Amino acid sequence: MTRTYSERIFGLDLMRAVAILSVVLGHALWIYPDAQGGIVPLLKIMAVSGVELFFVLSGFLIGRILYKIITSETFHSNQLKYFLVRRWFRTLPNYYLILLINILVVLSLGRTLPESLFSYFFFLQNFGSGMGLFFTESWSLPIEEFAYIIGPFLLYLSVLVPFKAPRSMRFLYVTLLIIAFFMGAKLLYHFNTGATTPNEWNTQLKAVVLYRIDSIYIGVLAAYVSMTHSAFWKQYKGVLVISGMVLFCGMLLCIAFFQLGYETHPFVWNVLYLPFGSICMALTLPFLSQWKHSHGWWCKSVTRISIISYSMYLLHYSIILQLMRNLVSIDSLGEGAKALYVVTYLGITIGLSYLLYRFYEKPMMDLRDRPDITQYFRR
Repeated sequence: MTRTYSERIFGLDLMRAVAILSVVLGHALWIYPDAQGGIVPLLKIMAVSGVELFFVLSGFLIGRILYKIITSETFHSNQLKYFLVRRWFRTLPNYYLILLINILVVLSLGRTLPESLFSYFFFLQNFGSGMGLFFTESWSLPIEEFAYIIGPFLLYLSVLVPFKAPRSMRFLYVTLLIIAFFMGAKLLYHFNTGATTPNEWNTQLKAVVLYRIDSIYIGVLAAYVSMTHSAFWKQYKGVLVISGMVLFCGMLLCIAFFQLGYETHPFVWNVLYLPFGSICMALTLPFLSQWKHSHGWWCKSVTRISIISYSMYLLHYSIILQLMRNLVSIDSLGEGAKALYVVTYLGITIGLSYLLYRFYEKPMMDLRDRPDITQYFRR
């Protein structure tokens, strides 16, 4: 069922809105290719951290759903199947539409489509190695999709295995197993390959499925804690949110102060940076998940941005920003004109994203609750 505004959790909407605005503003650096210093490092951190926020939040939301399914006394495999169907109605229609539009944009600009184009239709473009520049922001979608499949599959197997453990503990074991496996994959990458430049780290590790699913399952682990230790979750929400922010900022300050570069300290970047950042973000969830409501025009704006965030993510870069840069060259623009360019970019992104959500994304999502769909998943 579709949530009304009054049923939404404002804190999670805020987390989602911060995530998408961080990504969109971070990618605005493309308008200032020669910019150095100032807020440039902050915008770069925002672009990376925004997607990481999405991973943790996504894991938290699907974790709570999966925990309820697995621990239900009326558990049936059809519930897991319907979980996947609901996720796919949420993610696939928009993804395939924007993929096709990206293909048309590349052809209209007279450029060459990637040889690996076929892999994009099966979310394999960055499964084991980095992907090219085509539809570059799609790198996060395969990580999400494989996370949706791996967890339910292993949880179902855990229910079938005849050993004495309550289903809540099986949920925990599966979650920890997934986190450990993909942390181990990062270790193997570090010792066998190891990124030594920012570009290698960005394309060959950060944006590759085999090394990233643990970030989502850190969010799933947070969901487990929220379901099984609710008193702790409520009592320490203030301490945890402050700890998460302090630790994250402290990590960034340590990297800057001790000059922990990719070349000199690859272990920090290859193995520690991303999981530690995800843990810091997960620590904000007790506070944000209990921030139910807020008031004022800015709160409504936050909620609206949150609702259209998926459309914004898919549209803002390879389509809107790329077409704008091809239609209006930024090379000869002054600072004032560039500022107006950024405002126009943000306005077009929000406007088109609303239209996409209103007339395509939401109607497609609504299909998942139709009786002719749900009837196939009844026991």
